[in-house]
Amino acid sequence: MIAIVAPARSVYPQALEPRSYVNTPVGINFLLAGYSYTQGNVAFDASSPITDAKVHVSSGVLAYARSLDLWGLSGKFAVALPIARVSGSAKVAGEERERIVSGLGDPIVPLSVNFYGAPAISMDEFPTYQQDIIVGASLQVSPPLGQYDPTRLLNVGTNRWSIRPELGVSKAWGPVILELIPAFTFFTDNHDFLRGQTFAQDPVYSMQGHLIYEFFPALWGALDATYYGGGRTTTDGEKGEQLGHARLGLTAALSISRNQSIKFYASNGVYSRSGGDFWATGIVWQFRWGGGL
Repeated sequence: MIAIVAPARSVYPQALEPRSYVNTPVGINFLLAGYSYTQGNVAFDASSPITDAKVHVSSGVLAYARSLDLWGLSGKFAVALPIARVSGSAKVAGEERERIVSGLGDPIVPLSVNFYGAPAISMDEFPTYQQDIIVGASLQVSPPLGQYDPTRLLNVGTNRWSIRPELGVSKAWGPVILELIPAFTFFTDNHDFLRGQTFAQDPVYSMQGHLIYEFFPALWGALDATYYGGGRTTTDGEKGEQLGHARLGLTAALSISRNQSIKFYASNGVYSRSGGDFWATGIVWQFRWGGGL
């Protein structure tokens, strides 16, 4: 995820992640490589001289994950390293300006655990497991290690920590799964924003929903939806507006061998309270090994 921070508002594209809360045999390693393209506009307060702002983001990600046995409960640890090329254009006091920047984004480190309905099991035990209701939680931390230039508005990194606690509930009816994921994201202040200003942001709250259908064991698809709000920003005491965005998306994943799968996804904004909106599309390749595979 790339966060693009603006003085009065922040553009905060929320990832849509179906099947985040499923049971996975213990001891499996996952290597993931992905590419996504995002395009949209950025809105600023009426007091700002910046108008007609647009951004294009081409990003890649390399990630490693491992399924865990956490005291008899199934869990997963992961670390993701994003890299992006961000280009933007806007009018500043009526004058057209452009910027292109590339670099590493802030890494993402989540740890999740399923504390009901998904016990830690081996690959040999997995064929007899049948999902009913799974309840889990995760904690995602993102340290400020990405590219950041305090003299520029448009950056790949954010120069602040973010922490996101999340709850997940997944209910299966045969090949159909309904998944609900409420979350809050908290941010530390950026004390070096645009030449020494202090940029702060209230927590962002979000709700994801996914309706998933397994066509056969090697292919599943999902209808995805999310709403996120809150996140009022403050720059040196001057308050901006709150976020309010809704998105819809589609996801499809196909296993191409015992160890490999490919996932395709796309999403678009359907409601924007604060004026900034995005569409996004991407692909992820996954390779898995260990745990009896």
